Amino acid sequence: MSVGIQIQNAVKRYGDKTIIPDLSVEIHNGEFFTLLGPSGCGKTTLLRMIAGFNTIEGGDFYFNDRRINDMDPGKRNIGMVFQNYAIFPNMTVRKNVEFGLKNRPVPRDQIRSEAEKFMKLVHVDEYADRMPDRLSGGQQQRVALARALVIRPDVLLMDEPLSNLDAKLRVEMRTVIKGIQRDVGITTVYVTHDQEEAMAISDRIAVMSDGVIRHCGKPKDIYQRPADLFVATFIGKSNLIHAELVCEGASCRVRFANGYSEEMPDVAEAARRNRKIVLSARPEELLVHTDLSGAGVGAVIKDSVFLGLNTHYFVEMETGEEAEIIQESRIDSILNPGTKVRLTLNAVKANAFDSESGRSLMRGVHNELEVDA
Repeated sequence: MSVGIQIQNAVKRYGDKTIIPDLSVEIHNGEFFTLLGPSGCGKTTLLRMIAGFNTIEGGDFYFNDRRINDMDPGKRNIGMVFQNYAIFPNMTVRKNVEFGLKNRPVPRDQIRSEAEKFMKLVHVDEYADRMPDRLSGGQQQRVALARALVIRPDVLLMDEPLSNLDAKLRVEMRTVIKGIQRDVGITTVYVTHDQEEAMAISDRIAVMSDGVIRHCGKPKDIYQRPADLFVATFIGKSNLIHAELVCEGASCRVRFANGYSEEMPDVAEAARRNRKIVLSARPEELLVHTDLSGAGVGAVIKDSVFLGLNTHYFVEMETGEEAEIIQESRIDSILNPGTKVRLTLNAVKANAFDSESGRSLMRGVHNELEVDA
């Protein structure tokens, strides 16, 4: 049976240093929830507080309605998968998977059948009698996952479980993990610094920085309408361009330094006033034109990278700012360095942020932390 997790006003300190100042979040029953952020942002610290491996200096942690702050880690009924797998090198695959059950009041014959069931679930049953040193990294991680799940925990905690695998195995294993989590239906809290990994597997993501959750929501919402500049630059690639927001009644336009402007239809009503902004435009939201006669921002191609379907262009705009642009590869040719081009903006998808606070000015920002507050 899985549980929902509620964290209210969590505080974590190491001596005089505060790692998590005041964090609240709710993780739903059966959800795949990811803590995403750069190294040192507090995501693993928070995971270890949930597990009971770190002390809690303030706030309350609940599994459903049960407060767990002072509960022994061994009584929290959690499964844990670590970055380094942490499987026992002197035990076969079968004995590794059975290990957690042997410390519980489970009949011997049931231990074997349960281990068989979960080895089959993660597709390592054919290696049941092998030692870990005869397994690949991906196979060892599957064994660690089976061992965590076989005890039927209320919560599965995963701390950067794929970071030691090569790129191909990471993609394969994230599909495996998400599929198993969906089949088992267990509440899962997953820690990673890899934004693509988080986007691929999560029901919801909490983007963290300096012990604070900056944006919490579905992957699509966070990518399309990030809550602030930090989230915009951490999730995916973003070009940051200084501009102005010019509003007249309900109509707003983004105006660049050279006077080129585009209507920006999704500015929030409360934000509709003239101001300096930082425009966040994804590489696919800036369009390259070789015809220099129309409206737009002048730029020069500095470099290009051909990647089959798409070509990445690196340009310097007449404002002195640099940008990366992704265009569908042309059949005839790739634009050479030194080529003068004109850039236009897909303002429907772009995001505007206040130049002082860094907060989004857009309608449709779904930050569930603010909604719940």
